Amino acid sequence: MEFKHYSVLLNECIDALNIRPDGIYVDGTLGMGGHSEQIAKRLTTGRLIAIDRDESALRRAGERLAPYADRITFVHGNFRDLPRLLEENGVRCADGMLFDLGVSSPQLDEAERGFSYLADAPLDMRMDTSESLTAWFVVNKWPEEKLKRILFDFGEERYAPRIASAICAQRARAPIDTTQELVEIIKSAMPAAALREKQHPAKRSFQAIRIAVNDELGSVSELLENATEYLNKGGRLAVISFHSLEDRIVKNSIASRENGCTCPREFPVCICGFRQTLKAVSRKPILPSEQELSENPRSRSAKLRVAERV
Repeated sequence: MEFKHYSVLLNECIDALNIRPDGIYVDGTLGMGGHSEQIAKRLTTGRLIAIDRDESALRRAGERLAPYADRITFVHGNFRDLPRLLEENGVRCADGMLFDLGVSSPQLDEAERGFSYLADAPLDMRMDTSESLTAWFVVNKWPEEKLKRILFDFGEERYAPRIASAICAQRARAPIDTTQELVEIIKSAMPAAALREKQHPAKRSFQAIRIAVNDELGSVSELLENATEYLNKGGRLAVISFHSLEDRIVKNSIASRENGCTCPREFPVCICGFRQTLKAVSRKPILPSEQELSENPRSRSAKLRVAERV
C-alpha cells in the first residue's frame, strides 16, 4: 500500500533545531522519515540518530533515507530508553532533538494495526508489535474501574463511566475483538446529543486506549527529563504533541526546568538548589499554517514546543 505522507510542522521543526552541518541530532520518532530527511540533508560531518519503536517504520524510512545512510544511525527502540540507546551508539551529547508524539499516517491507514476507529480491524494499537500488551487485552481484561479511569484521564471522555460499563457488559457476553465492535459499543453508551457532535464519538476513547497500550504519557515524562541531560549547551529540544494531555506535560516540563525555584519571592538569592536547564524559545506553541492545514487536515491538533539547553 502506498501512503501520501506529510511531515507535520516540517519547516518549523527544522528552523527550530538550528542545524549545524557538523552537529549531532536525534529524531526520536522517525516515522516515515520526513523530518530526518531534512535534518540529514543539512549535515556534512554531522550525525543523525533516528529512533523508532515500530520496525516497519524503520524499514520504510531506511529506503527513503538511503542517499544519506552514511550520516544516519537507525535504532529500533522506545525513546523512553533514550540514555541507553544513545550510549549504545556512542553518543554522549546532542545538539538537537526532535520528538513527534503523534500516530503516523501509515499506522492509521494500515487497518490491521487497529489504531483507526474508521476501519474494521483486530484490536491491537501497538506501536511496537513485539510488545505483548494490546488493545484487545485492555478492552477485554482490564477491570471496569481501570477502564473508566483511562477513558477519563487519557481521553478526557466525559461519558467514561457509561462507556466502561457498556464495554464490561458486552465482554461478559462475548469478547470484543474488533475496532468496529468497540465503536458500536461506545456509540451505544453515549446520549443522542453527543452522537451529533462534529467529532467522531469514538475518538477520545480510542485515544485513551492507545495511550494506555503504549504507555505514552509515562514515556513523555521520562523523555523530557532524559533529553535535557543529553543536550549540549545551546542545543534545541523540539516536541510535537497532538492532544492536550501531552502538550500540558511538555509545557510544564519545560517550565519546571526554566522556573523551578521554590524560594519565596522576597529571598534575595536562591537557596533551594534549583538550577535552570531549559529556556523556552517561545511562550506559546507553534501551530500549523493555513496552507499546511489545507494540505494535511490531520495536522490540525498539532502543537510544537521548543526549548534551548542553558
